[in-house]
Amino acid sequence: MSGIHEVELHSKRLTDFQIRRIVRASEYVYDAPITACLSDVFVSNGVAVGVVFGHTEVDRLGRFADGHLMRTSSIRYAKKEGRFWVLTTMNSRYLVASFMKGEGRPSFRTFMQTAMNGSPMSATVQ
Repeated sequence: MSGIHEVELHSKRLTDFQIRRIVRASEYVYDAPITACLSDVFVSNGVAVGVVFGHTEVDRLGRFADGHLMRTSSIRYAKKEGRFWVLTTMNSRYLVASFMKGEGRPSFRTFMQTAMNGSPMSATVQ
């Protein structure tokens, strides 16, 4: 067995644009507490995937630490609060600071259209 191991890092440094969006988003007073901010979000199969920032449940192993890619559980509600979308899952509320370039907004629009058409796997749009 070789002494060389390949390691894949699943985190990234936030860009200035992402930081500015997160700061703007955090200045707004929301209807209920926000669990975390997500940047570079895209939606697939009823869940959001994005880079997490400010998660309230970072554990000692670093799960949900800033800059890590995370997947939410199933989105139950999507509501625009102020200038930003808030996605509500069973136990959490995620603030969408920005969408992934190219695929993010179209994936969210597709999700919203599915929700509005009453698909059994879709969220409620408020």
